[in-house]
Amino acid sequence: MAGVIAIVGRPNVGKSALFNRIVGRRIAIVHDQPGVTRDRVSAEAEWRGKPFTLIDTGGIGLLRGEKSTDVITAAAVQQVELAIEAAQVIIFVVNVQEGIVPLDSEVADRLRRAGKPVLVAVNKADHERVAEEAPVFERLGFDKLFPVSAIHGLGMSNLMDAAYALLPTDSGGGPMTEEESVEPLKIAIVGRPNVGKSSIINALTRSERVIVSPIPGTTRDAVDVPFEVETEGVRERYLLIDTAGVRQERRIDDSIEFYSVKRTEESIERADIVVFMIDAEAGVTSQDKKVAGKIQEARKACLLVVNKWDLVLPALEKARQQQDAEEASNRDKKKKNYQQERTPTTLNEFAEWVQSQLFFIDYAPVIFASAKTGFHLDRFLEAIRYVAAQLKQQVPTSLINRTLHDAIEKQQPVSAMGHRLKFFYATQVRQAPPTFLLFVNRDELFSDPYTKYLEREVRRAFGFEGCPILLVPKPRPKTIDPIRKERKVLPTRQTRSGRPRKPTDKKKRLSKKHARPR
Repeated sequence: MAGVIAIVGRPNVGKSALFNRIVGRRIAIVHDQPGVTRDRVSAEAEWRGKPFTLIDTGGIGLLRGEKSTDVITAAAVQQVELAIEAAQVIIFVVNVQEGIVPLDSEVADRLRRAGKPVLVAVNKADHERVAEEAPVFERLGFDKLFPVSAIHGLGMSNLMDAAYALLPTDSGGGPMTEEESVEPLKIAIVGRPNVGKSSIINALTRSERVIVSPIPGTTRDAVDVPFEVETEGVRERYLLIDTAGVRQERRIDDSIEFYSVKRTEESIERADIVVFMIDAEAGVTSQDKKVAGKIQEARKACLLVVNKWDLVLPALEKARQQQDAEEASNRDKKKKNYQQERTPTTLNEFAEWVQSQLFFIDYAPVIFASAKTGFHLDRFLEAIRYVAAQLKQQVPTSLINRTLHDAIEKQQPVSAMGHRLKFFYATQVRQAPPTFLLFVNRDELFSDPYTKYLEREVRRAFGFEGCPILLVPKPRPKTIDPIRKERKVLPTRQTRSGRPRKPTDKKKRLSKKHARPR
């Protein structure tokens, strides 16, 4: 296992900026507003070729004995304590431009009680005159001070050399096993705010890994949560990505939420499978359709999870009983209009209704679950494994050619000019998503309805449940008639005077000999 370095400090001292600088890419959201980071944001990083795990934390904004009425603030402090407990080295970030404040002393007391190696990163030392104020922070009780500037990258070498030297020598030194060498399956949990994305991650990991509250918009960063499960003796590794809820664009009223949505879109792009969660009580809303559209545009494998099913089941059972009673009463009264459209009340009916509302991702299987009670979480993991297996499927070339040939022969595309589609050859060129290259005579014959028809035929033959299918028609280049080579005209031999030279007697005799008789 790689060593673990945690970044802690009070709010708004530049912890997330330092985290992004060390990792080398923008992961945590950086903003002037205090308290932007709430969850533990972790990333794999390396320094001078040596790997380690870096953890960014929320700011400690509570003094000793102080209790906050804000659920999110209290939960963020608890996440910091968990990060300190898991870390082997701690980077304590302070602001040189503001000096020592009471919250700095409170954080220092917490770190001394933890008994872990601590390095003080005196941040925002953008020039030498400000860096000279760094010795003031020796009063916090730590002698290892490093003036740095996370924004400009100043002083990072001294800080990271000292941090890595404090890690255990066996950190990251052992050879990787075969299971560890395989990349974990990346699963992004997306959906509207407050549909239970963080709750289901905590239910799967059986821990308070991410902050859960009834307040919409609690999650801001995209939080990577490693997760392992053993099934029938096989250990499987996952990377669960908790994302911020996606609201309507017109309701995004600050830059923090804007960047949160951008992190969610980036998580969809880098995920192998996207778990799209909807609220069973609210049903499928217009915003759900927009989120599903982002998944469809990214061409990602998808699994639909209807959360909070335990809250809806009693109401649906009552509605089913009322509908059955009304239908029985109408039959007794011999009314002709008793066969009216029923409200979905069972699992199958509700699943069909959800897929009809989200018809553009109808390839995604529907799972009903409850993060609160643990209902169907085992089926959730089974569905993830099944979709992952479908995503890795490689169809033999002979079978895909036979399937597409039969489908095209059974139904030709509609052509206004009366052209007929000729199918020559097909092959699978990619697995995620399953992509097939089709060599045909005319690619303009592939309309959206006809492409959907061929996708259904491929799905009926090979499954690919939960996976989008891409059919890419490629017209075969038309043959070009060979250009006749023009007969070369040899230059006429000339005399010195410039006149054409007369043929010799020998040439005259040959021309007369081969001349056609008159």
